[in-house]
Amino acid sequence: MAMMRSDRRGRVLWGLGRRKLALPVAILYCSLFFLAGFFGSMLFSPKGHSGEAVPRTRYMEMADDGGELLAMPHGESGDPNPHPIPFQVLSWKPRALYFPKFASAEQCEIIIKKAKTRLKPSTLALRKGETEDTTKGVRTSSGTFVSASEDSTGTLSYVEQKIARATMIPRENGEAFNILRYEIGQKYASHYDAFNPAEYGPQKSQRVASFLLYLSDVEEGGETMFPFENGANMDIGYDYQQCIGLKVKPRKGDGLLFYSLFTNGTIDPTSLHGSCPVIKGEKWVATKWIRDKKN
Repeated sequence: MAMMRSDRRGRVLWGLGRRKLALPVAILYCSLFFLAGFFGSMLFSPKGHSGEAVPRTRYMEMADDGGELLAMPHGESGDPNPHPIPFQVLSWKPRALYFPKFASAEQCEIIIKKAKTRLKPSTLALRKGETEDTTKGVRTSSGTFVSASEDSTGTLSYVEQKIARATMIPRENGEAFNILRYEIGQKYASHYDAFNPAEYGPQKSQRVASFLLYLSDVEEGGETMFPFENGANMDIGYDYQQCIGLKVKPRKGDGLLFYSLFTNGTIDPTSLHGSCPVIKGEKWVATKWIRDKKN
């Protein structure tokens, strides 16, 4: 009997000891798993050129918690409120950014209506030795120039101000809007918006950037193309007529910004671009060329 009591007492003590050990053991295991996960995430996270972990794209996006953006005291020529403008970097070579929903559908329709009765065949700035006959077929759209001051609705003025904020280049540096229509089969062969003085002669100012506001959707074709994007196709004898490389499909109300010059003022060779032929539908676009000096 004494042995049975002793054995029972031993089992009870063993059970109590086991329960007392369970909590510390669980805590120890949880700590080990946490440390393994933490160091594992550091080990396998993508590294930049300097060896530091590269933050996920979502961390680089603007925080949107639904709260009001707080304004900072501004200078005499500044804006009283913050202006968040969403954008996507499409390319670094050339520097090309896409702005979804830059303008409303109603604003696009107002701009089209303003230009529709003024359209004429689009023209080209001719290089030395070129004529209208030798450049026939390079640009086949129709268009017109409209300044913001001509628009009594204020729509072009609003768009112009927004472009200035997006580019951080003053409104005064922009040319009038070149509003274009591309019908089926019409295109613009690859070209540069900046003018090479060796080809066009001395320039009083230079086009730094171009902003394209797409005024309509296009069922098929009509993409804005960058055939030399990231240095591609530069050694294949490209004939300027092909629709290759990075292609940006027009979407009504969206904007496309790209820079023609490097920061040192020289022309970026990868900024070569064109408009692919429209295959189905119609393409409307408002182009704002922006210069390095007041226009």
